[in-house]
Amino acid sequence: MIELKNISKTFRVAKRNAGLREAVKALFKKEYTEIRALDNVSFKIFDGEMVGYIGPNGAGKSSTIKIMSGILTPDSGECIINGRVPWKERIAHVKEIGVVFGQRNQLFWDVPVVDSFELIKDIYKVNEVQFRKSLSELTELLDIGEVIRTPARQLSLGQRMRCEIAASLLHNPKVLFLDEPTIGLDAVSKIAVRNFIKTINKERGTTVILTTHDMQDIEALTERILLIGKGKILLDGTLNDLKKRNSTNKTLVVDYRGVRIGEIEGASVIKELDGHAELLVDTTVLPVSQAISLISSKVDVKDISVIGATAEEMVVSLYREFQI
Repeated sequence: MIELKNISKTFRVAKRNAGLREAVKALFKKEYTEIRALDNVSFKIFDGEMVGYIGPNGAGKSSTIKIMSGILTPDSGECIINGRVPWKERIAHVKEIGVVFGQRNQLFWDVPVVDSFELIKDIYKVNEVQFRKSLSELTELLDIGEVIRTPARQLSLGQRMRCEIAASLLHNPKVLFLDEPTIGLDAVSKIAVRNFIKTINKERGTTVILTTHDMQDIEALTERILLIGKGKILLDGTLNDLKKRNSTNKTLVVDYRGVRIGEIEGASVIKELDGHAELLVDTTVLPVSQAISLISSKVDVKDISVIGATAEEMVVSLYREFQI
């Protein structure tokens, strides 16, 4: 189990204005500002859960992951993962976690990937039988049987990310931290990575904490989401909870003949071109059926569709609600 209680972390950052004079001045007297990355963050994640940890850039997601993986030490608060304090018992802790940072490498650049795997085996002291079993399973599930004999620098981004995920799981960790694991991947690679994560969670019972800006990853993989903003946990609930908060908003997409629809009370025009319009309707003010009737009274409707809020739109509405 993962449990965080009142975790806080502040960074001291040097700042100066542009220009040579300011650079020389900073040599003798630096000005610092304090950034509150985490502010009394608390939550629990139970064994085998898959949790989406979301928030805008600079919200504190990566800082939380680094604390839970033992890389950072918080200023205050408690963090217990599988009975250990990550930054105090790092050697024992890292044997039970896997970490993938989408924008950082753990594979050696100029040697075949399988050589990096062999080194990881030695670092984690994985016995030969377990290593061969894990390697066989991971190469099959991630479809990397051929590419592991290629140097990492010669792999495509999708191939490299699949190898990075395999590397993080060779020692069969109980907890997997994924920080933007599908960033920059094409659709095929994203689907392959998502399917693999679901398989690992189901078959091994691996606890997965996923931080990403890609809401399709969140929808495909997680039920529970944690929203962080300005270093504070703002929401802890399910995707269904999020949908219920936004169930009153519907988008009407209309293709029509005639003059433009214009303003309708209870609806706001998102986009309108000649013959096409998109309107956001608050159903607590204007029922969809009534909105359609009003539109039909103004123009000759050729086609109309009603769309609920997308996951991205729901998250953006949360950002606006919490002013982050």
